[in-house]
Amino acid sequence: MNLPWSTLPVIIEPMKEKDAMEISTWKYEEPYDLYSNDGSNSLLQELLDGSYYSASIQHSLIGYFCFGKSAQVPAGAEAGFYQEEALDIGLGLRPNLTGKGFGASFLKKGIDFAVDTRLPQKIRLTVAAFNQRAITVYQRHGFESTSAFMSNNIEFIIMTRQV
Repeated sequence: MNLPWSTLPVIIEPMKEKDAMEISTWKYEEPYDLYSNDGSNSLLQELLDGSYYSASIQHSLIGYFCFGKSAQVPAGAEAGFYQEEALDIGLGLRPNLTGKGFGASFLKKGIDFAVDTRLPQKIRLTVAAFNQRAITVYQRHGFESTSAFMSNNIEFIIMTRQV
């Protein structure tokens, strides 16, 4: 699918059940399978809890964003890594769109949406340390590493940027 990110509008709207059901079954290839979903009822409930937004182009689901606690890794929250004031943002691109150079423009759409709707002064995201392609995208958008922690033998990096 060739996506003209700059010419067609990306529609970001509250998560609908249809989109949540699709996202809940997304599977990513190794080593990114950490981000794969299991299709569980608890995942569907989370996707529909009001903190998740679907992103689509011409009615085709391309990804999602989430904000607040849903964008935090629980082990990091328990260890106090999210105490500083910032808007947490999480994102997921449809598996067949990853690694194709769409990440930067997708992230920008999410940041623009967050700034327009939530008016944060600082944005924070958490990424698995092995996910170098995502870290590179985040750094190009002005994010800097501020801390790191372990969860289930995986290192996570917290990155922030001023708005």
